[in-house]
Amino acid sequence: MTLAAQAGEHCASWSAPHATAQRVRAVHYYLHAQVENGTQCPLTMTFAAAPVLARHAVAAGLSPTWLDRIAAPDYDPRPLPVGAKRAGLIGMGMTERQGGSDVRSNRATATPAGGHFRLRGHKWFYSAPQSDAHLVLAQAEAGLGCFLVPRWRDDGSRNAIRIDRLKDKLGNRSNASAEVQFDDADAWLLGAPGRGIATIFEMIQLTRLDCVIGSAGIMRAALARAMHWSTHRVAFGQRLCDAPLMRAVLADLALEAEAALLLALELAAGAEATADDASRALARLLVPAAKYWGCKRAPMVAIECMEVLGGNGYVEEQPLPRLYREAPVNSIWKATSSASTCCAPCSDVPKPSKHCMLRWPRRAGPMPTSTASRAASSGCSPRRPTLPRAPRRAGHRGSNGRLPDGAPCAARHRGCILRIAAGRA
Repeated sequence: MTLAAQAGEHCASWSAPHATAQRVRAVHYYLHAQVENGTQCPLTMTFAAAPVLARHAVAAGLSPTWLDRIAAPDYDPRPLPVGAKRAGLIGMGMTERQGGSDVRSNRATATPAGGHFRLRGHKWFYSAPQSDAHLVLAQAEAGLGCFLVPRWRDDGSRNAIRIDRLKDKLGNRSNASAEVQFDDADAWLLGAPGRGIATIFEMIQLTRLDCVIGSAGIMRAALARAMHWSTHRVAFGQRLCDAPLMRAVLADLALEAEAALLLALELAAGAEATADDASRALARLLVPAAKYWGCKRAPMVAIECMEVLGGNGYVEEQPLPRLYREAPVNSIWKATSSASTCCAPCSDVPKPSKHCMLRWPRRAGPMPTSTASRAASSGCSPRRPTLPRAPRRAGHRGSNGRLPDGAPCAARHRGCILRIAAGRA
């Protein structure tokens, strides 16, 4: 954590901006992903929360100390109020047990309390509970709002956040995830009342970008072990890497890992302060798609690399089992693949008539009434997204023997991503 913070993974692209700041930071994050993934979560959330806090901190009445601490290139793990620390970290707490990614169904409530709010309710996934504050969604009088919930109160006492338990997760075990209860916890509203999803959307987009970068790093780490093993392992009278079939497997894995990296860096370029409108729009559209594909492929790449090592790749003495357990979290965190690529128009994105870029497929039939009414209430015409229709089983072919446009064919998706990464799309 200290090395990553000193490298500015959580703040450098904001505190010291330049023409390639986001790409430099992405490279640091990519290298970090090949070593330890659990420590990346709080760095990602702090990185993504920084622009949100910078935009709304003054209006929310927050102390300038918050921006100073999260922009500090240091790591301070001491359990103290943020004003008494050298640096701070930000976490997230959005989902609840009854809704998951459907945060509109959240039941946590926020009540005004003279300049700030008091929160009551629960959060089912409270990422990195050791962070100095969390961005939380809760229902206020005007609707769902985004709130900053510090770990400590201004008077030095602990805020009213009770940890019910820590999650026993498949992977990412070096990073804690908790279930918590708010018992009149102090909180500050960020952004306009009732616009919580719109306020936190930029943070979500940046965390999804880090999922893409992190998955590329996991692929590269797994590939490096497979390449090293096949270069030095001798079987059947030759090195594994000299066997034609193994060479084909390794070449395919290397191509996929390199394409994932190039795509991640192209998306990071779209987040640069100097990026033009077209690059920003393309990155905004492709980040969910890249998260879908890259994060889905990372576990498969890890499995293939384990097979290169044979039985030795399956034992815990090797790092590949840990990489395999780490890989799925990027596909699930910040909305699963199906949720992050959902076709329904989002009424909480600013200027919905311009940002509803997806169209409902004509062959899918009439748009559901609930979707049409929500789009109309947001000022967005209920257009029909041009995404493929509901997935068929993989490999399904039509009566003419050709793959239908809507089939979730791995070859088609993979070719599309590789063309994007190569700049030919």
